[in-house]
Amino acid sequence: MAAIRGLKLIRGAAMAPTLTKARADTGVVDAGDTAAGDDTGDVMTVEFSRFDTWYEIDSWWEGRFLEKTARGSFKRTIKALGPAGVRVLFNHGRDMQIDQKSLGVANVLEERESSPYMEVPLLDTSYNRDLIPGLRAGAYGSSFMFEVVREDWNHDPGVSEHNPDGLPERTIKEVRLFEAGPVTWPANPDATAGLRSTRSGVDWLMESLRERDQEQTEELQRSFAAFRAMHGLSTPSEEGPAARPRPNPLTPAPGDTPARHVDGLSAAARRRRMTLLGVKR
Repeated sequence: MAAIRGLKLIRGAAMAPTLTKARADTGVVDAGDTAAGDDTGDVMTVEFSRFDTWYEIDSWWEGRFLEKTARGSFKRTIKALGPAGVRVLFNHGRDMQIDQKSLGVANVLEERESSPYMEVPLLDTSYNRDLIPGLRAGAYGSSFMFEVVREDWNHDPGVSEHNPDGLPERTIKEVRLFEAGPVTWPANPDATAGLRSTRSGVDWLMESLRERDQEQTEELQRSFAAFRAMHGLSTPSEEGPAARPRPNPLTPAPGDTPARHVDGLSAAARRRRMTLLGVKR
């Protein structure tokens, strides 16, 4: 079954970002070289997603299922974009101080045996200098944003050692990569289920997005509802963690006739939602 186009997801990287030093004379990264010269800078390295390793998704928006990325799933997007085509941001560009300023431009982006791998020489900026001590101390996690292009689903896998609850299993075969970088709260696949469900990447992004763009939040809510319906995943109640209550007016609008306050979706919005969910009128 085809993936829903345009549905951007967030997943935790396989490991926290690390800092190394790039030698200006050779361009070779040496993890043991800590001498800072005039022509050298800090290089952040990130591994994206451990291949062929099952992890659980437990999200209000996406539902509950197992997922893994197949080896080769990043090759086409890496070839199309090149290292410089992937944005490198802090907290997916949602940080109140750094916002969407780039941390650097990657000069290495490739698939390795166990995971995609990226090297990013950090720009000499005040915000990067603020981040460097935390990166050196391992205080941040990693996360990346992507869209699923090709996927395989097993909706009735049965109980197994890696899937004791018999959850639906999704294998991602190809992705479109948009952005990656350090985050304060990584959606770490190796975290406990409780931590995942509390601060999962998509849930965190939706909470953050709600504060900036309510219309886009509602559009994504419809897309995730369609995604859950498409794959038979549990559908949460209409009110969710990113649902913003609509305030009632405290006083009538000027004029002879009091203004009507209408709650709920408009007729056009209801038609779009029914189309996404595949409901025929």
